[in-house]
Amino acid sequence: MSKLNKKNVENLRVKGKRALVRCDFNVPLKDGVITNDNRITAALPTIKKLIENGGRVILCSHLGKPKNGPEDKFSLAPVAKRLGELLGKEVAFVRDDAVVGGNVRAAVEKMSDGDVILLENTRFRAEETKNGEAFSKDLASIADVYVNDAFGSAHRAHCSTVGVTGFITAKGGETAVGYLMNKEIEFLGNAVENPVRPFAAILGGAKVADKLAVISNLLEKCDTLIIGGGMAYTFVKAQGYEVGKSLVDDEKIDYCREMIEKAEKSGKKLLLPVDTEVSGGFPDPIDAVIEIRNVDIDKIPADTIGLDIGKKTRELFADAVKSAKTVVWNGPMGVFENPVLAAGTIAVAKAAAEADATTVIGGGDSAAAVMQLGFADRMTHISTGGGASLEYLEGKVLPGIDVIQDA
Repeated sequence: MSKLNKKNVENLRVKGKRALVRCDFNVPLKDGVITNDNRITAALPTIKKLIENGGRVILCSHLGKPKNGPEDKFSLAPVAKRLGELLGKEVAFVRDDAVVGGNVRAAVEKMSDGDVILLENTRFRAEETKNGEAFSKDLASIADVYVNDAFGSAHRAHCSTVGVTGFITAKGGETAVGYLMNKEIEFLGNAVENPVRPFAAILGGAKVADKLAVISNLLEKCDTLIIGGGMAYTFVKAQGYEVGKSLVDDEKIDYCREMIEKAEKSGKKLLLPVDTEVSGGFPDPIDAVIEIRNVDIDKIPADTIGLDIGKKTRELFADAVKSAKTVVWNGPMGVFENPVLAAGTIAVAKAAAEADATTVIGGGDSAAAVMQLGFADRMTHISTGGGASLEYLEGKVLPGIDVIQDA
């Protein structure tokens, strides 16, 4: 798993060919304006390579979760505009409720080498998420080769990530991964499967249930596993301590006990919080001013909720991170969106930024936290996929990568 043995956009012959590229343009929008264009920027190297090599570049992506077919607020029109600005050339946006209908076919017919068009939101076709044959065929009918550069959607078997590939290869076309996809898997794969040691993995976020397989898989691979965030309180309860009103998954207490035992038996360090910041309730709204106090982990008052790791824990975790040579991090240490409760996440981010190590941030909330807190440029790699990076860390095969032809 550590080396991606898949065809790569680098060696794809595209001159005069129609190249369908699945991107991840699922960007945040407010009143029709893109508030963060990182995902568009991340797609540029692959798009530029295909333009340079004389391909006729047809881009597709989903955006949001439209329920009943086309919805204006989920249109990719703003993405086409921003992408055109970043590329310094026109990106023709083709409105077509069928995504691939008469308008698109006419536009594709007129393309010259180096032209770029963007299709409408793939989820405007209901069968996209069901990997339906008709839409997969439609997508393949306008392309000669296919490139998947959407790591954030690689864990889903949809028409635009999986279904289309079979119809492309059936007519003799090639399939490949883009630069971003290649980078994601080389970093995530190598970090976990072939790490420079010591290897520290950090897991946070709200629920243990979301990370069951990840905890078990990482315990087998890493030297130190650090657990913070809301999920830590289930481990705290598994140690026999009271956790007040803190988030707990009672069904997973036995599992947490098993993981504590597994770490002991295999000689791995499992670091859990030794103190915590508590308050009378969860902040509402999330950035509301809130009073907190620090308590030892075995002294959480019954009427309080744990919302961040405490000062002693911050030092404990930071020391472990700084002494590592490989760091993989998925999930914040507390309610980082609240300035008063961001200290734990900041401490870990700062330690990762200062470590003489390969630091891989596994998408989702941890990526948002690292960017928001200003540490992004000091990390080796920040994943663009939340769910995909999590499934990859579990050791799963991702369908969107699996279907791409081997090199």
